[in-house]
Amino acid sequence: MKRTYLHDKFISIILKCQKLSKPISILIALSGGKDSLCLIKLVEDFNSVYKYFHNIEYIYVDHQWRDDSQKNIKHLLNYTDITNNNTYVYQINKIHMSESTIRRIRYQIIIQHAIKNETQIILTGHHQTDQLETFLLNLIRGTGSEGLSSLPLIRQIKNYIQIIRPLIKINTEDILWFCHKFNLPIWSDKTNFYYSNYRNRIRYELLPYLKSYFCPKTEYNIINFLNLSSIENEYIKQSAIKLYVTSRHSYYLAINYKIIKDQHLALKRRIFYLFFYYNFNKYLNHNILNKLIEYMYITHQKKISIIWEQLNINIYKNWIYIE
Repeated sequence: MKRTYLHDKFISIILKCQKLSKPISILIALSGGKDSLCLIKLVEDFNSVYKYFHNIEYIYVDHQWRDDSQKNIKHLLNYTDITNNNTYVYQINKIHMSESTIRRIRYQIIIQHAIKNETQIILTGHHQTDQLETFLLNLIRGTGSEGLSSLPLIRQIKNYIQIIRPLIKINTEDILWFCHKFNLPIWSDKTNFYYSNYRNRIRYELLPYLKSYFCPKTEYNIINFLNLSSIENEYIKQSAIKLYVTSRHSYYLAINYKIIKDQHLALKRRIFYLFFYYNFNKYLNHNILNKLIEYMYITHQKKISIIWEQLNINIYKNWIYIE
């Protein structure tokens, strides 16, 4: 194996991942582009030396948006066949859906496949440029601080399943160089140049504009900001989890708000988000959140009820609970 600095970066990231102990089974989610080819090559080279992965599988979800999708699948299968590992292809039948809906369905398919096959690690080819684009998209859409770093290195899905993005600290130029160095057969996806796609506009118009007219180090500065935000968000997250565990009822679906009443607003918000997402898999509405925080400071002689998403939320004495 001819080792490059990308190999060194990849090895360093993988070996630092928590709970990554051999032997382990992995599922590699492919997109069909240069990032996928780079990831396949890095994983295969890594495993030939370290023997961490006893089972490697590939998965590709075809959105059927492009008229050349069938050719792209054949091209990808020809390459993955060289590895002698299983490749699974899923197709989404309804093609007239938004990009965000398709992305959510794609993740559902990948995670369900991992659960069915008892896979411990899912690897994706998201890289640093994806992180930049996601940050700018979320910022424009009005995200909170928790949405700034929406492509973390590691994301826990189930008790035994993690999503790891080992290329997240590698930019697209380095990935392209790597593919050319090893003559990897890159498939040219023409939809990457459609300006109707917001990501393409950010990639080819917004980021070059910011670099040319505001700061040449725009990308570096944003990544540095995201790294710092990730550290601070993790601290708030861990503090909120500790308070949530302390304040929740041991048997009923309830929170003792007296315990969290005098905490910082950032912690109170996180605790309520945790409560509704953990118990009902729902993202709490901002208006309902503000009402709950407001009602904590009112002395309640009678029970107050709020109906939201078919949930009956009650505030009485020191408790917020669900009937």
